[in-house]
Amino acid sequence: MAKVVTKADLAAQIAKSADISKAAAGKAVNAIIQNIKDALAKGNDVTLIGFGSFTTAKRAARTGRHPQTGKPLKIPAKTVPKFRPGKALREAIDKKKGKKKK
Repeated sequence: MAKVVTKADLAAQIAKSADISKAAAGKAVNAIIQNIKDALAKGNDVTLIGFGSFTTAKRAARTGRHPQTGKPLKIPAKTVPKFRPGKALREAIDKKKGKKKK
């Protein structure tokens, strides 16, 4: 099972890599997350070259079923966030890279 990296872990790693305090790194991580949220809430897309793109998509209203009773439910329309990884990110995590296909 893969290790879960928390926001605090990420801030600690950034602090070490950038040679800044954990508090400053934590503020930077929080600022990045908040700015991405704000941009998406305004309907804007966020593209980080080499990492990926954050976008939004509209989901239409639909009818579902309550899992316990089986009764129909109305599920309202909503806007949801989406993330599409960039090429560099996909290549960085591709464990099969370098292996030739037969």
